[in-house]
Amino acid sequence: MKRREMFKLPLVVASAAAALVAMPAHAATKKENACEGEGTPAQFIPKTPKDPSPLENELKKYPKCPYCGMDRTQFNHSRHLVHYADDLVDGTCSIHCLSLSLAINLDREPKAIYAPDNTSTEAVKPLINVDQATYLIGGTLPGVMTHRGKTSYGSREAALAAKEAHNGEIGDFAAALTASYADLAKDTLMIRKKREERRQHMMKKTG
Repeated sequence: MKRREMFKLPLVVASAAAALVAMPAHAATKKENACEGEGTPAQFIPKTPKDPSPLENELKKYPKCPYCGMDRTQFNHSRHLVHYADDLVDGTCSIHCLSLSLAINLDREPKAIYAPDNTSTEAVKPLINVDQATYLIGGTLPGVMTHRGKTSYGSREAALAAKEAHNGEIGDFAAALTASYADLAKDTLMIRKKREERRQHMMKKTG
């Protein structure tokens, strides 16, 4: 993808995030824990087949986020997709889960990354290359898998209009990704708390 320099700062942060997300419970040998010629632990490599055209029937091929299980059609306004140089693909529900993919796959270079264009009035927002996206970071728009929203738009004018209505800050993809890593610890605690509350609620209903 263009502007590869944009990944340097966020992926420095990502290496620390990867240590939190991917730390094994016990030490494993390099042969057991990695594919030959790859630094990514085998258990975290995208499980779908290689796909040179990931945007074709995208939601059918990648219906659920591999990191949290959320429905990507339901959350089409926040979904992201990364197409790695080896044609492996991760379709995520949000930039939060995209940040996990990029952190874990440090040795896998992105060929392209896509975000939804919330300028569109279509029921399912079309994907655009993140090089073309402007993000509204923070403000009153709710986030997905995060306490601080990072909403993408296909035009800067649309993002500025959203800022007028919802506050927040304007930034490019690198700024939104950096914000995702900065929010990772707080968001992880928030998500775990919500899921535990959901489990307790279900136990009460079935008990």
